[in-house]
Amino acid sequence: MKKIREPAQPKNPLSHKEDLPDDITPEVFSSHGLWSRPGFLVRRLNQIHYAMFFEECTEGSITPVQYGILTVLSQNPWLDQTTIGYELGLDRTTSADVIKRLEDKGLLERRVNPQDKRSRQANITTAGLELMVSLKDSMARAQQRLIEPLSPSNRKLFLSLLTELVEANNQYGRAALKAV
Repeated sequence: MKKIREPAQPKNPLSHKEDLPDDITPEVFSSHGLWSRPGFLVRRLNQIHYAMFFEECTEGSITPVQYGILTVLSQNPWLDQTTIGYELGLDRTTSADVIKRLEDKGLLERRVNPQDKRSRQANITTAGLELMVSLKDSMARAQQRLIEPLSPSNRKLFLSLLTELVEANNQYGRAALKAV
């Protein structure tokens, strides 16, 4: 049985949208506190997403980043580690570490790139594909739970606005996303 915590009532000084002015300027971020700061809210939402993912995806002891790498490899076999990192916005060190952990679990395999002996390629294994299939519904529930408080039209708007912000600010990330 899954342990689901009762939602805590946030101590949100800006629980009413009308508390924020229509014109959001840098002064608003410094004068209204944490709940007016997009960076704080995005970080907090990411923490919430991780908690929901772990509550739903109990099988396989896998993280959202590991699931992301398996997803990329299920759609693009034998990618080099750098490209996998680009696809997920991970730096080389992080992607190599996560890939190694997945290899240790038998969820992917690696080989030297035949075209470039300095790089390594990864591919999802049968066990990795089986785990993805077994977690597919759980992962989808975690995503749904995250956006469930929004109306259906606001869900679409929220995803559209998130995509717009990521695309507009991608170059500022430690490791920019690049499409495979």
